[in-house]
Formats: sequence, C-alpha cells, structure tokens
Amino acid sequence: MRTRRADLKFERRRSRPALAAIAAALLTSAAAPAALARPAPETFAPLVEKLAPAVVNISTTTQVEVGNNAVQLPEGVPEDSPLGQLFRRFQPRQNQDGEPVTREARSLGSGFIIDPTGYIVTNNHVITGRGNDPVDKVTVTLSDERQFEAKIIGRDQATDLALLKIEAKDLPSVSWGDSQDLRQGDWLIAIGNPFGFGGSVTAGIVSAVHRDLNAGNYDRFIQTDASINRGNSGGPVFDAAGGVVGIATAIVSPTGGNVGIGFAIPTEQAKPIIDQLRTNGRVRRGWLGVRIQAVTDDIAQALGFDKTKGAIVASTEPDTPAAKAGVQSGDVILSFDGKAIERGRSLPSIVSDTPIGKTADLELLRNGKPLRLKVTVGEFPADTQVAAAETPKPEPRRSPSRRRPTTRAWA
Repeated sequence: MRTRRADLKFERRRSRPALAAIAAALLTSAAAPAALARPAPETFAPLVEKLAPAVVNISTTTQVEVGNNAVQLPEGVPEDSPLGQLFRRFQPRQNQDGEPVTREARSLGSGFIIDPTGYIVTNNHVITGRGNDPVDKVTVTLSDERQFEAKIIGRDQATDLALLKIEAKDLPSVSWGDSQDLRQGDWLIAIGNPFGFGGSVTAGIVSAVHRDLNAGNYDRFIQTDASINRGNSGGPVFDAAGGVVGIATAIVSPTGGNVGIGFAIPTEQAKPIIDQLRTNGRVRRGWLGVRIQAVTDDIAQALGFDKTKGAIVASTEPDTPAAKAGVQSGDVILSFDGKAIERGRSLPSIVSDTPIGKTADLELLRNGKPLRLKVTVGEFPADTQVAAAETPKPEPRRSPSRRRPTTRAWA
C-alpha cells in the first residue's frame, strides 16, 4: 500500500508541470486575438490638437438670379395693398432697366491645407454654383480666424474634388495617408465645419470600403459612421495615425441630418487627382471607349465563376482605343494592365489611372473562351458623358432579397 501511495503521489507531482504548460498554452491562444486587435484609444485629444489647425472653413458667395419677369398682380389688387406686396415678394421680378434681379447666395464647407504655402483641398460642389459654374468668391478662414480670398487652381466634377490656393506662408498642414490599408472596423476621425460650427471633431469606424453610390464613373467611397453633416463637405477624414485617408463628401439621410451613413473620397483616388490639378489645372484620364455593366450573380453562374467578377462590354464606341484593339460587345473583361477586375465598376477607375498612350494587356472572355488583346490607352474626351444617362439610380430602401440594379458606365 505504501508503494502504491508513493507511486500516486509521484504521478501527481509529475503531472503538475504538464498541466501548467497546457494552461499557459490556453492562455496564450486566448490572448492572441486580443493582441492583434488595437484597443480603443483613451482619447483623440493629442491627435486633434496636432491636426485641427490645418482644417479650414470655406465660405462662398455668388449672385443668383431671382427672376426676369415683371410682377403680374391679379385684377383689382392695388400694388400698395398687403396682398399686392405679398405678390411682389414671391413673384419673379426685374429692375427698372429690365435686367433680372439677383441676390447674393452664400454657402459653407470645409477644406484642409496640404502644403504650408497655402494649397487647400476641398469638394468641387463646395465652390460650385448652379450649372457647375464656379462661384464668384471663395473665402478661407483659418483656425486662428485669419481670412484669405482663395484662387481656384483646378476642379474635377467627375470625382467632386477641387484645389484652392491662398497667399500665405508657414501654414499648418497635414499629410496624405494610405486608404488602401483601411479595413472595416478601423478608427476614423472627421474634422470640419458642420452647420458652420468650425473645428468640430467626430469619430467613428470604417463601415465599408469601395462603396458604389451610382453617383458617377469613379465611385469607390469609404463609408463611415463618424458624424458627417452639412458643412463637413470637403473636410478631411483621418486614420488613427493622423494621415488623411478620405475627404468627407456625402451622406445618406431621410432627414438631412446624420444617421450614421457618411461617405468620403478615398486618398488612393483623391491624391492623383489633386496632383494633376496642382500641376496642370485639370485632369487627364485614360480611356478605352467602352460602355460597361457589372457581372451579376446570374451571369457569373452562367459563366462558371465562383463569384461575381469582371465587366461586360455593353457597347464599343467606333474609332476608339477599344474598337481599334478589337473589343466587341458581349466581351467580359477580366483584367486590365495586369489588374484583376474584381468589380465591374472598378474598371473605369483602373483605366483612368493608367498613363495615356500606354499599351496595356486586356484579358477577356469571348463566347466563353479566353482571349488576350493589347490596347493603347487614349485620353478621356472632355465632351463625353462621365456617367451613362441610362444608369439606374439606387433605391433608397431595398429588401435583402432584391439585387442591386445593373449599372452601366464609361471606361
């Protein structure tokens, strides 16, 4: 009996190190996900103190035509009567010379300084009046309350970006970050002037990347739940390291206020555009000359794809780079210049970023058979529609079982 008890006692002692090793391994494996996940910051204050001085308020003024028709009062209504004055107030008017009566319209937005010498990035719609015409005057107010009249260096309606310049030196500025590194769940900080409240800061996470709003050819927005409201347009969206990864641009809201669905133009798209505006004052884009539509689930299944990918050529314009290369309607473009077309709407962005005159490889399917062509990239004509007229607008509310409408765009 003593020997048996001694054996049992020895076995228990010998098993303790093994149990400890197992426990340590379990603790290590449980802690691994926590180590990979970045903890929520205790405060954004140090980052905001560094970044906020480079964010500016942008106000614009322009003359808007009130009307050009003489006031027509109902028969028997005296001009000096209360009813006559009411008609005069709300009907279109003209002055004594017959010229249209105008009024001064004002708007507010945001922007950020990217160079200490006074270059400022904002949205095109912040500095645009009716008909995409530039406003009469752009005023930039810095964080220290200094005001400058800004010159419009260049603007791009297709991506809703603009570059301004003020005559100043040694200004606080911010640097571009890399939006391609963003993942769903990463922290974002937006600084701007919502409803004219300058220097407002909001924080949230990346809700989605490469979001398509059917707003144009080059949609690849960052979606965020950081509060974005009227007046935030043109303001910077920063990552947790303090780099600009987006430009606040749009919201989806039934009320006009923030409901947690805001959108920002990603830096990967914005920086090349801003660089071109700074260098040339305008944007030159690569062009194939095809009208495309996305591959739907049904089409992908028919083609034998395990997921939706590629872009279907709906039509090829005559005497264009695509036509000269032999691209035909019905072709499914799978890659361009070595870049896979993961989403149909990604083709226009990839083509537009390609240097004009470059000969690129085009991988496609024609009648189910693989085909490779070479195409020389042309320049997107200025008078070509950016988005196809027949592009359906997305429905504001859809049940999960309903598919997104098929969209077409230029590439």
